[in-house]
Amino acid sequence: MKNIKFLSLICLLCIVFSLFTPVLAVSFDPDEPTVTETPAESAAPESESGKPSDAKPTAAGTDVVAGADVVKAPEITARNALLLDLDSGVVYFSRKPDDRAYPASLTKILTVLLAVEAVERGELDLKAEITAGDDCLQGLDEQSSTAGIVPGEKMMLEDYLYCAMISSANEACNVIARTVSGSIPAFVERMNARAQELGCTGSHFVNPHGMPDDDHYTTASDLAKITREAMQHELFVTICDTLSRTVPATNKSDTRELQNTNGLINPNSIMYPGYFYEPASGVKTGHTSAAGYCLVSTAQQDDIRMLCIVLGSGEGVRANGTTDYYNFTDTITLYRWVFDNFSRQTILGSSELVGSAAVEFGSDTDSVSLRPQSDIAAVLPNNVSLDDYERKVTVYSERDNTTVTAPVAAGDVLGEISIEKDGTVYGTVPLVAAVDVELSRGAFLRSGLQSFFAHPVVIVLLAAAVLVIVLYIVMLVRYQKRQKARKRAAARARHEASINREHQARDEIMRELTRDTESRRR
Repeated sequence: MKNIKFLSLICLLCIVFSLFTPVLAVSFDPDEPTVTETPAESAAPESESGKPSDAKPTAAGTDVVAGADVVKAPEITARNALLLDLDSGVVYFSRKPDDRAYPASLTKILTVLLAVEAVERGELDLKAEITAGDDCLQGLDEQSSTAGIVPGEKMMLEDYLYCAMISSANEACNVIARTVSGSIPAFVERMNARAQELGCTGSHFVNPHGMPDDDHYTTASDLAKITREAMQHELFVTICDTLSRTVPATNKSDTRELQNTNGLINPNSIMYPGYFYEPASGVKTGHTSAAGYCLVSTAQQDDIRMLCIVLGSGEGVRANGTTDYYNFTDTITLYRWVFDNFSRQTILGSSELVGSAAVEFGSDTDSVSLRPQSDIAAVLPNNVSLDDYERKVTVYSERDNTTVTAPVAAGDVLGEISIEKDGTVYGTVPLVAAVDVELSRGAFLRSGLQSFFAHPVVIVLLAAAVLVIVLYIVMLVRYQKRQKARKRAAARARHEASINREHQARDEIMRELTRDTESRRR
C-alpha cells in the first residue's frame, strides 16, 4: 500500500511539473542544432473586437497542407504562415492566413511598391534630389528603426528607397510617402486603395512604415497578394535583394553604409547572423513587440519558386546562449519541407487528345480532336497519383451554343482545360484543334442556300412575290374572261345585225315583189 501511495505521489508531481515546463521546439542552427524554449513573444491573434490582441500563438492543428494524404505537415511556431507558388499562387501550407496580424516593417513592401510604380509611370525620377520634410520623423519613437535621416536632409529618391527596404528606415518611408502623394495622409489613403485593387480584404494601414497602431493590420493572404505584385517589378526586386549599399554623403550626414537586415539572404547580417539560406532571395523582415518576428521571402530550387510569409514568430535561447529568431527557422523549415517533398510534374501533356468539337461543312469529318496548347505542370507531392487530379474541359461552341464551321486550322483555339483537385486549380490552358479540317464547298453552298431561303426577310419577300403573282394571275384571268365576254357579245351583236339586215333585205325584196305584182295587176 505504501508503494502504491509513493507511485501516486510521483505521478502527481510529474503532472504538476509538466504544467509549468515550457514546451520544447527544435530550432535551426546551421552549426549546432539544439533544443530551446518556444517564443515568449508572438504575433497578436484577432480579438473579439476584430483587432489583433496580445495573446500568444495558438497550437498547431489548423494548418492546411497540400498533399496532406501523402505528405506530413511541417512543424513551425509562427501564428500565421503561408507558403505558396510565387508564379501560380497555389498554396502548399497555410496557418490562419486570413487572421488579422500586425505587419510591422512588412508594411514597407507596399510603401516601396507604390514608389516603384510611380517611377515606372514616369511621375518620379530615381535620381531626383528629395529634401526630407519636417514630418519625416512623424509617428516614430526612440526605439524606431532609422537611417539617421533628419529634416532638411537632401538625398536621391533612389537612396530613400534603399534606406527603407534594406535598412528598414522608418523616416525614409515618411519621406517617400510625401514625395509620392504630397502628404503622408494622402499616401496612406493610396496604400489602402492599392491594397483593395490587389484583392486585399483583411488589411488596413495608417502609416507607411509599420509602427504599431490598433488600426494598422493585415493578413498573410493579403501580404501574399501585395508581395506577388511587387515581385513583378524589376526595380523592387533589385532593391530588396541588395545586400549592402553605400549612400553618398549629404548636406546633413557623412557617407552611410547600409546592410540588409534579412539574414536569410545576407550571410554577413549583423542583426540576424547564422540564417543564410542559399536558395532564398528578398524580401523583408519585420519586428515589433506586438507583431513578433515576421519575414516575407522567396526561394527557388530548380524550377520551383516559392513565396513564404511567417507572422508572429518569437525568439528563444540556444544552448550556446545565442538568440534563435523563429521567423527565420520557421521559414527555412517550410522551404526545406516543400523542396524535399514536392517536385514539378507534368499533369497533362500538349500532345494528349482530350476531347473534340463538332464542325459543320467539313470535307470528310463532322468533328475535330482537341489537344492542350501547352503542357500543364505543377508542383506536386513526389509520390502523388496523377489520376487523382480532375480535368475540366470547356468547348466554347458547346458552352456558348454556337457552331464551329470549316475550314479549321490546326492550332485554332476552340476551348480550354483546367486541372483541379480539392478546389485548387493547378493550371488552365487553351484547347486547340489537333488537325486541319477542310471546307466542303458543296455542303457549304447547300447550307448557304438553305440559310438564305430560311431568312425571315427572304421568306417575307418570297411570300410577297407569290402574292403579287397570284393577284396578277387572278386579274389576268378576270381580264381574259371579260375580254371573251365582250367578244361573245360583239359576235352576237354582229350576228343579230346580220340577221336583221337579212330580214330587212328579204322584207325589201318582198315589198318589191309586192309592188311588181300590183303593177302588173294594173
